[in-house]
Amino acid sequence: MENEKELENQDFMHAHNDTVEKVKNNMPEEELLYDLAELYKVFGDTTRIKILYVLFESEMCVFDIAQLLNMSMSAISHQLRVLKTSSLVKYRRDGKTVFYSLADDHVRTIIGMGMEHIEE
Repeated sequence: MENEKELENQDFMHAHNDTVEKVKNNMPEEELLYDLAELYKVFGDTTRIKILYVLFESEMCVFDIAQLLNMSMSAISHQLRVLKTSSLVKYRRDGKTVFYSLADDHVRTIIGMGMEHIEE
């Protein structure tokens, strides 16, 4: 029954081949789209967002981030590892202390644009 309705409606529907072809030619490779989706998954965790916001303000060590967010150092370290693997944060050593910061201005832009969007 439903297929019959679809067939009836096909008389009014037609492909816009020029538009479809243009979009198809501009689509990124499947692997790039997968990587983009994986990147956005990283932003799907509140703790990671909090850490990024902390680093938005200042370079910090694990101990200070843990204290600021009232979390364990191991929990912060785990999330920093995820952020580092996704190239969202970088680190530098100063003696025995490791300081973390945002990887680049792209991360700042992504966070800023996200906040602008939800505050509209």
